[in-house]
Amino acid sequence: MAPRSFWKGYLKLSLVTCPVAMMPVVSDSEKVRFHTLNRKTGNRIQSRYIDAVTSKPVDDDNQVKGYPRDEEEYVMLDDDELDAVALESTRTIDIDKFVPKQSIDWIWYDTPHFLVPNDKVGEEAYSVIREAMKATDMVGISRVVLYRRERAVMIEPRDKGIILWTLRYGDEVRDEKLYFEGVDARPNDPQLMEMVTTLIEERTKPWSLEMVKDPVQDRLLDIIKAKKKGKAPVKAKVAAEQPSNVVNIMDALRKSLGEKPKPKPTKAR
Repeated sequence: MAPRSFWKGYLKLSLVTCPVAMMPVVSDSEKVRFHTLNRKTGNRIQSRYIDAVTSKPVDDDNQVKGYPRDEEEYVMLDDDELDAVALESTRTIDIDKFVPKQSIDWIWYDTPHFLVPNDKVGEEAYSVIREAMKATDMVGISRVVLYRRERAVMIEPRDKGIILWTLRYGDEVRDEKLYFEGVDARPNDPQLMEMVTTLIEERTKPWSLEMVKDPVQDRLLDIIKAKKKGKAPVKAKVAAEQPSNVVNIMDALRKSLGEKPKPKPTKAR
């Protein structure tokens, strides 16, 4: 059974509009979750906001957002003031531009959502927008209020549906030049390249969900199951990761490929 939508509104392209519903692609409902308990009583611990100066609890009505003016003073902003800077419409995804799909680097992708038609009447408009984007290899760009923030979003056709990606803000993505500028860009040894390419070919496999399975989650469930039965859980042996210092890349690659490293030439006395 598909999960219920958390957002309902309209997908709009010029004068073409259709009702849509949205739900996140990613779910963490299957994660093992823990409560923090008082070891002495076994009771759950309650989290509360405490005034940093008076050490007294603060009621919900008195909690307000603050922007630091200096080390000790803040500019206070109410929810109404924060909402006033958002889009006028929080329920319409108005596609105002299209860009080639390849022009948006993956690093800007944030969170994916399924965007589905919300009634039979709007399915035709939904389908036409989706198929036209497929035919032109374009994606739509719009803005919408999600999770209490106005976000740039990308509308991408996928099979019979549409995926809406929230995009990261411009100040969230760091400039890669700061990190890669000092990396040596000289040409690689052709023999080394051939050996590494062979390693890649040997280890190439079809994509499988097993590749993203969480073994820690499974071990946690085994521990919980054992403790429920009153048994002491078996502690997993974790091997210390101590990478060896590779002195000779060629020898390391030969060893990886099962070849015997060539003996080093002896110096004539």
